[in-house]
Order: sequence, then structure tokens, then C-alpha cells
Amino acid sequence: MPTPRLEHSHRPVDIASRLAGTPRASYLRDWIYGGIDGAVTTFAIVAGSVGAALSAKTILILGVANLLADGFSMAAANYSGTKSEEEDYARLLSIEEKHLDLAPEGEREEIRQIFRSKGYSGRDLEELVRLVTSNRATWIETMMQAEYGLSSTARSPVQAALATFTAFLVCGSLPLLPFLAGSGSSEVQTTVLTAAAFFLIGSIKSRWSTKNWLLSGLETTGIGLCAAGIAYLAGALLHSLIAG
Repeated sequence: MPTPRLEHSHRPVDIASRLAGTPRASYLRDWIYGGIDGAVTTFAIVAGSVGAALSAKTILILGVANLLADGFSMAAANYSGTKSEEEDYARLLSIEEKHLDLAPEGEREEIRQIFRSKGYSGRDLEELVRLVTSNRATWIETMMQAEYGLSSTARSPVQAALATFTAFLVCGSLPLLPFLAGSGSSEVQTTVLTAAAFFLIGSIKSRWSTKNWLLSGLETTGIGLCAAGIAYLAGALLHSLIAG
């Protein structure tokens, strides 16, 4: 059995160095969200168009239009959503600051009940309350986390939108490459290439989770191919109805 390895050093100097900087916001979910959706929607359009027996030129036009329009739409929606979270945090922060000024004893009691719910009592509880409420910034940060479940690490709406848009364009362009190259077996190559992209996204995603990389890759691939299969069947059905 292999010896467990630590992810980082616990020497005092290394701990101080690691904690010295401001915690960095993560945009992983924006990359994963944009990448999966870009590959799924573009592949679905390609599959539906193939099912409807459209030409390669038409497939390219529809695919590129989807890349730009849907990619921008997703980025704009992510920007607005992240901006709303930022504004909501500022709103709740102003409420807590006002309450600390107008009702400090009530806010102190909230801190007491928060730590009591975590199992503290008696002198230990009162000492914790005293320590936390002796520093206004720590007091407010504790309230924001415990009462609202919000972290002080801010995510940039612009960076979130750019991460989504970039991932959408990169992964969403893969299903179109065989048609752009004019390959004779574009449909097969597109399926293989996009399935590989789904698997790669899922495998990479597993690095930030406890799920096995193989299972994560297969799960993402299954989701993407199901979406493409539905689009293909819809396109084929509509084509048969119109042609008939």
C-alpha cells in the first residue's frame, strides 16, 4: 500500500507564505460549464443537421453561428449572474455593518448562537465570542459565512465571462473541424473527436474532485453523446416528415 502524500508543506515558514496572499477566486466551474456546453450544443447542431441531410456548407454556417451567438449569450449570462452575486454580497455586507452599529449586542448574541451550534459552551464559548467580536472585520466575515454562507473571496464577472466564452469557443469548434477540412467521413470524425473532447473535459474535471478520472470522463462523454443523439433523431424525424 503506497504511503500517503501531503499536498503541501506544514513547515511554519511555508504556511506563512501560503497564507500571506489573498485567496484566489476559482473559475474552474466557468471553464467546465463553457467547455461542456460548447461541445454539446455544437455537436448537437451538427448531429441534427446530419440527421436532416443538410450540406456540409450549411452545417458549417449553423455551427459557426451557434459558436458566436450561443457562446456570447452564455458569457453574458455568466457575467450578469456573477455580477448579481457580487452585488448581493455588497448588500448583505452593508446590512451586517449597519446592524453592528445599531444593535451590537444582538449581533454578539448571533455569534454566541453560531458557536454554540458548533458544540462550544460555557467559558470556552464566551471566550470565542469575545475574541471574534473584538475585531470588527473578523466579526463581519464570520457573520457573512455563518449566516449567509458567503465567502469574502470575490469572483470577477469579467473573468468568469471570458472563461466561459473561451472554453465554449475552443471546445465548441472541435465538432466543426472535420467539416472545415472537407473530410469525406466528417460525421464519423466529428463523433470521435467530440467524444474525445467530452472525455478529456471530464477527466480533467476529476482533478478537483474525489471521483475517479475514468468514471468522470465516461460520465461527461455519456451526457454529451445523449444530447447529440437526441438532436440527431429530431433532425432525422423532421427531415422524414418534410420529405414525406
